[in-house]
Amino acid sequence: MSTHTVSSSAHTGRTSVQIVSGIFGAVFLLVGILGFVPGITKDLDTMMFAGHHSQAALLGIFQVSVLHNIVHLLFGVVGLLGLKSRRLAKTYLIVGGIIYAVLWIYGLIVPMESMGNFVPLNTADNWLHFVLAAAMITTGIVFGRKAHTAAQR
Repeated sequence: MSTHTVSSSAHTGRTSVQIVSGIFGAVFLLVGILGFVPGITKDLDTMMFAGHHSQAALLGIFQVSVLHNIVHLLFGVVGLLGLKSRRLAKTYLIVGGIIYAVLWIYGLIVPMESMGNFVPLNTADNWLHFVLAAAMITTGIVFGRKAHTAAQR
């Protein structure tokens, strides 16, 4: 029998997977907000709702649009909701990671100047999506393991 347990914060009673979900959520929420802030997002005046014609770039690197920023905001809200439930946190991390893996593959396949590039995505976005996919899936699996109670041992 395994004696592995999932740690939880003594102060909050939250599991590690909930805390990780909250961290991802807070970062996504911040990124979604910053995507609308002049100076932090370069060429904000060129931002479009969707599509590859938006030349706005968060930190001058990551191409963004209104739709892209809204997706970040939604990912942020769901990640923060993961603070309330271990199951939601684990699901958010794993499913969110799978979504980012699909976006990474999509970004590699669809030409950047194509009408199919509706998010919009550039090379920096594509590789960030790969890193997010790997990090979210890994943390969801590793930290999402069910804690064993004394009765289960």
